[in-house]
Amino acid sequence: MKASLIGIRLFAIVATLGGMLPAFVASAQMPPLAVEEIASGLAHPWSVEPLEDGAYLVSERPGRLNIVTADGTIRAVSGLPDFYAAGQGGLLDVALDPDFATNDTIYFTASVSGNGGQGTAVFRAQLNRRQASLQAVEQIFVMNRLSGTNRHFGSRIAFDREGNLFFGIGDRGESNRAQDGSDHAGSILRIRPDGGAPADNPFAGSGAAQPEIWSIGHRNPQGITTDPETGTLYTVEHGARGGDEINTPEAGANYGWPEISYGVHYSGAKIGQGTHAEGLEQPLYYWDPSIAPGAIAVYRGKMFPEWDGDFLVTALKDQLLAHIAVDENGMPTAENRLFAGEFGRLRDVKIAPDGAVLVTTDEPDGGLLRIYRP
Repeated sequence: MKASLIGIRLFAIVATLGGMLPAFVASAQMPPLAVEEIASGLAHPWSVEPLEDGAYLVSERPGRLNIVTADGTIRAVSGLPDFYAAGQGGLLDVALDPDFATNDTIYFTASVSGNGGQGTAVFRAQLNRRQASLQAVEQIFVMNRLSGTNRHFGSRIAFDREGNLFFGIGDRGESNRAQDGSDHAGSILRIRPDGGAPADNPFAGSGAAQPEIWSIGHRNPQGITTDPETGTLYTVEHGARGGDEINTPEAGANYGWPEISYGVHYSGAKIGQGTHAEGLEQPLYYWDPSIAPGAIAVYRGKMFPEWDGDFLVTALKDQLLAHIAVDENGMPTAENRLFAGEFGRLRDVKIAPDGAVLVTTDEPDGGLLRIYRP
């Protein structure tokens, strides 16, 4: 399918407010934005990765991986393992190895079945682009306690500068698991490319928690990224009724769920101890009411230099792309809400090599969008 122009406009600033910040008005420096639809007809596309030849690797949650060319042609990739695809589960994130250009290695996360139910797993494979097939597929990690719920699987992948994988697993709908270091649920994890725990992980060798765990107290971290310039790790996480968060997970830290939150339970009841408790970390930024964040990216690109270092966060419930401006210290100063209600539920966000912004729409007839400067 030939890419089609969806719309071009200068967006007005819509300044909103994370509760950590005083009220303010954002500076009116939003660039002109154009949107083209690269591909449509995708079933709940969960993740996109740009390839160096101008094509894209796109996962669909029901269990299909695709190579999408620049003209919108979709080629299904063969060789995927079996997944558990129900509720929020299925084929989730896909990520290119930092040396993908020379080793053709990819990683992907998915929900799988086993003794006790289902849970989150990480796979490694080689992508044969000419044949559109996966080879040498290997499950390198699976969470240690499977359960019967169909929600809060996480889980995106980000790489540190040593090539280790960060990824998140939600609390699986059982909130107390996020405070249990013996359980992978409700955690940010860090593994080597072979699936083992790096020796410098905060709990490796201590027995105090699972060795793969980096931080605990996370409800459902569906977005994770590392700033390509600074290497800082960021997550975006679903709250309950309010309390969605951006965090900067540090080794061995506890991010509070379900002891503290800026939201409330769906019933309206208070969560835990409120918003603060000793020894529990505060978010960098939060939303109340919830926007239901899908993914986060730190903008580093040439197309929108005015966005350098800013956050881009997709929203599922609110169906928008949040641009969060930051100051020279990386602290949020303004939120600008883009495309609200125009394209449906927005799931992934990535920065293309040319600086354009790639977004997937999490719909039964979902698509891949490219946001660029006209």
